[in-house]
Amino acid sequence: MSNSTGETNMHLNRRDFIKISAGAMAALAATTLPLPATAKAPAVKATPITLTACLALDPTTMSEKSAYVKSAYEYLLKTANEIQAAGLRRATLEILHNPAPRLMELYPGVAAKEQVRTRLVSAGYIKPTAAVDEFLPPCSNPRQTVLPFYAAPGSGYSSHHSYPGGLATHVAVNVKAALGFFNAYKEVSGLPMDRDIVIAAQTLHDLHKPWVFQWQKDGTARTEYPLAGTGSHHVLSLAELIHRRFPAAVITAQACAHNHPGTAADEQEVVNWLKAAAILAQQDAVSLGLLASDGQTLPLPRRTEGFITHLGDHDWVLSVPAARWMIGKLGEIAQQEYHLTAADLQTAAFYSFRNYIFSQATLEQLYAIWTIKGETALVDTVKTLIRL
Repeated sequence: MSNSTGETNMHLNRRDFIKISAGAMAALAATTLPLPATAKAPAVKATPITLTACLALDPTTMSEKSAYVKSAYEYLLKTANEIQAAGLRRATLEILHNPAPRLMELYPGVAAKEQVRTRLVSAGYIKPTAAVDEFLPPCSNPRQTVLPFYAAPGSGYSSHHSYPGGLATHVAVNVKAALGFFNAYKEVSGLPMDRDIVIAAQTLHDLHKPWVFQWQKDGTARTEYPLAGTGSHHVLSLAELIHRRFPAAVITAQACAHNHPGTAADEQEVVNWLKAAAILAQQDAVSLGLLASDGQTLPLPRRTEGFITHLGDHDWVLSVPAARWMIGKLGEIAQQEYHLTAADLQTAAFYSFRNYIFSQATLEQLYAIWTIKGETALVDTVKTLIRL
């Protein structure tokens, strides 16, 4: 495991972000967002801005203005600090502070990138026509993240948590869910598990979404390409932990986030992701203890932490359809209340509007308002955040 801590505070130059996290509710002024009558969370306050001011904000600033994002990110830092193993705790926190693609230290030039592309093609993990920048996103400095963890979207721009800070809210839900399953199995069945592994694996399961889903100039996120049959962020995140010498048990548990090893077919997917990640990290998955000696399964017997990590990574069951419906609904509101045209919905004007609204109230909270309080409450909430 890496002992480097030099970048622990890198890309948190805006020191006030963490300092005001605990006081986020008090620091944000003015208007209270209407919440569902059944919600137990306290009302969140946000300062209303004009549409013109909204269009001038970059995604990172939007995430820093969000009480929801601050709370989620603070929870992740707090939970990571509960990891008992000092080295694992330090390495996990380092990535939360600076999810730098240090994997790219292995690819300083075109020749190295082409070599790994050839290996991935030969293994069947990418198409022969795949370009290098499809599976290795742009990166100017492998020691510094492209985006702060708390500013990245949680998925592709048409999918779940697709707003500034969506990664933090997505992972916070998943960590809470994974620990819920951990506690349930422990209390009901007395199942022995390593809590450190569950926390680290779930916290870092999407660590390279800031690299993969970089914000573009028009306010959209970079397109993700497939790698070994899944989104490239998953394999790149595994490769990063291999490169940083994380414990094998954490890496294999993290690999299970997208599928579980409960059947031969399902496990084959997990094995492929680990093999592809090992190729990218220029390591051997078997010798690292990521796979059984024959390279066909996970180490036997299969550890329970992988199943817990997989169970925890199911926020998408609700958030994917919620995103689809709310993106469409917000487009309607933008046209009806803010005079945007149908053509504007494919431009930076709507993308900035959408990014700000979703980051300040979260896409998921707006969906709850719509389903519980109705159309009028949803429109009123949006107007609370952006005025003409």
